[in-house]
Order: sequence, then C-alpha cells, then structure tokens
Amino acid sequence: MHLKFSWLKHPNLILRGLRFSSNSSTTQHEQPHLLSSPKQWPLAVLPTRTLIYSMVFTSVMSSPLLGPCLGLLKYVIESRSSLLHPSRNPAMRRILRTTIYNHFCAGENEVEVRQSVQRMKALGFKGVALGYARESVAKIDVKDPAVPAVIKQEALDRAVDEWKDGNLRTLRMIGDGDCMNIKFTGAGPTAVEALARGDQVPPPRIKAAISDICATAAAQGSRLWIDAEQQIFQSAIDNWTIDLMRHFNRQGNMVVFNTIQAYLKSSTENVSRHLSLAQAEKWTLGIKLVRGAYIAHDYRSRIHDTKAETDANYNHIVQCLLTRQYPAASSLASDPFPDVRLFVASHNAESVRKAYSLSRHRLQNGFPTIPVELVQLQGMADEVSCELLAHNSGGVSNGAQGDSVSPGVFKCLAWGSLEECLHFLLRRAIENQSAMERTRETATALRKEAWRRFGRPKSR
Repeated sequence: MHLKFSWLKHPNLILRGLRFSSNSSTTQHEQPHLLSSPKQWPLAVLPTRTLIYSMVFTSVMSSPLLGPCLGLLKYVIESRSSLLHPSRNPAMRRILRTTIYNHFCAGENEVEVRQSVQRMKALGFKGVALGYARESVAKIDVKDPAVPAVIKQEALDRAVDEWKDGNLRTLRMIGDGDCMNIKFTGAGPTAVEALARGDQVPPPRIKAAISDICATAAAQGSRLWIDAEQQIFQSAIDNWTIDLMRHFNRQGNMVVFNTIQAYLKSSTENVSRHLSLAQAEKWTLGIKLVRGAYIAHDYRSRIHDTKAETDANYNHIVQCLLTRQYPAASSLASDPFPDVRLFVASHNAESVRKAYSLSRHRLQNGFPTIPVELVQLQGMADEVSCELLAHNSGGVSNGAQGDSVSPGVFKCLAWGSLEECLHFLLRRAIENQSAMERTRETATALRKEAWRRFGRPKSR
C-alpha cells in the first residue's frame, strides 16, 4: 500500500501515478483527469475507536514486532492451557474479542453480522463481500483402513453438507448487490482430492451443493466470488467456475465471479482465455483480480520474479479490461468484446487510484468500458477505502452512494466464532506477511488523522 497524504494538498504529485503504460489504447487526449482533492479528510468518516485500533494494528504490522506477535497469537489459539486458550479463559476471550476480533471480523451470529454490514453501508460503502471463516473438514480419519467404507463416505458427505449449509447461512446475512466468497476446498477431502486430480467437473454432491448456492444467490440478487487457491487446485477451480458462469451468468444476470491472481506469469493468458470463452459462448464474465496470497506455498517458478513485475501485470490487466482489450493475444481479439464485470481487489493505492480514475474518465467522456467495483478487507487499507468514499460522496460523510460514474466501493468481511476467525486471520496474516510489512504509510496516514482530531484544532 503506497498512499502519501501529501497529494491532498498537492494533487500534481500524483500525476505520474495516473499515467498508463505505453501500450495503452488510451490516447493522450483520453488521459484521465486527476482526482480533485476531497472536501474533507478521507479518514474523518472512521469512528474514533476504529481509528485507534487501526493505528495500533498497522503500527505493529509495519514494525519488527509483526513476527513475534504472529507467533504469540499462534501459540495462544493452539494452546491447551486453561489460562491461555480463549475457549477456557473468559478474560482471554474478552481481550481477543474486543480487540483483534471486533476490528477484523463481522460477528459470530446473524444479528452481529447484519449490524456490521449496516455500519459499513452507513459509512458509504456500496456493499460488502462476506465469507464464512470456518473450513469444513471430515470428522474422522477417512484414510484409516480400520474405518468401514460406509462410515468414511458418511464423513465425506457430512463435510460437503456442512460447507453448503454454512454458505447458505452466510447468504442470508447479505442482500441485493452484496457478494459472498467461497473456497471449494472448504467442502472437505472430496473436493480437495477432485481438485488435485484436475477433475473437469465437481463430484456430484459438490456440484449439487454449489448449484443450490448459486441459485439462492441469484434469487436474492447477491453475487458469488469463487476464491483462488494454490496452483495444484487452480486449473480445476477455473474449469468448475467457468461452468458455473456458463449456467448462471446469462440474460443480464451477474452471479458468479472467478478470481485471477496477477502474480502468476500465466494470468494475462488466463484472463484472455476467459474472455474468449465468454465471447464465443455469449455469457457474462466476472473477474475478481487479486495479486495473490500463496507465494510461500506454491510453485515459485510460476510467479513473477519481482513485486514490480506483479504490480505492472496487475495494472496492465485492469487497464486492458477497462479499455475493452485482451491482455494477451487471442484469435477473438478483433471480435466484439464480451460482457465483463470486474472487481479490483487490492490494498495497493496506486492500482486502486488508476482503476478508479480510468473508469470515471471513460464513463464521463463516453468511451467504451466495463463496470468496475473496488474492494478492500475489513480493518485493512482504510485510508484507501475512505479516500474513494470521500470522492464518491462529494466529501460529505452521509452514506451517499456516489454518482452514476463512480465505481462502487466494497469492504470484504469474515464472520464466524472467535476460534474460527482467529485461525482464519492467522492463516491470512501468515500468507500475506510480506504485504503487511509494507503498511508504514498506512500507519502514517492514520497517525496524521489522529493528530488532526486530538492534537490540534479541528480545521484544515
């Protein structure tokens, strides 16, 4: 995340940040105009409690304390000690619940989650993307030869059913236009083994479950993100998700999004393959574009060698989609561009600003483009999210949803029990440790807002 608040007083400082690569079809006279300075301080919309916790957590994440703190959290949530484990020590539970959990998670039940969703929308967010933190697993060792086959199958089926029920329960907590994110591996060993084999279609029970989930989402006007996972699974995930888009993303309906990881060298070809299929078969393509979260657990040779290369590739894909181009060569590149929807899922301020500015510019000037929305995680990158909210609302903190040419801004939330969410947060933190270490400028922006509120008179 590379946000410098000096642009609020000197917007010309971000001129270069809004330039696009030389291979863009955006001509010089089509260059996006600079975003004007918001009429208020963007972080002013944050409640004071949220600001303080954000300042504390981002300061830790951008310091040498990150590694030891993650180690301590892991020790606590895996401890069997009655003094440490939150399920055995009410005091420890209260500490974790009122700090880490409340800052990064939406709630433990439907009432709490609905309240969190409403708070986000009251701040001005167009919607939320909600995920269930629990990962379903079989309750017995299905590889144990002493266990009868029928018992093994019952355990495998139960894992799939729990996954389905958890996702349907999650859908009931969101509304029209909101999103839910799904991991196929959450369906347990049956899904993991089928994905690892590269099966072209899901096993029957999983196929029926995901079809019911998609149909329920479509009926209530919500949307689904199918999450990217490790490369050993990703080819099958892509195929399963493309089949879902073929079925549900038709006649103007937008239900299913696939997730593309831009740190993969093959991502431009993969996006172009998705575009070609959507164009040839006449269905709507949904893409959630992320940088990637499995660099420590995946085939390193398939990932860009440097962060700069990943950043350039991410911005290239966004730019191509918003200008209705294929990011890699395709035999269908000269045909009419397919119907596409894009979520820019990023904490990188430069990428977010470029996407936001290019989208607004093309809509304002009547240039062809695609609908785009922007999303960041709850408790993370608030200065990026709030900057966009300030522009969309015209600088007034009143929950406004923005004008017709402003990309919608979302927050991604996780829900579940304290133990489920702490395990989920620890996994995400370890996966994204290198990214979290680059939060110094976020911490600086939060400290500036705290100084503005408490250290001097409340005026600009």
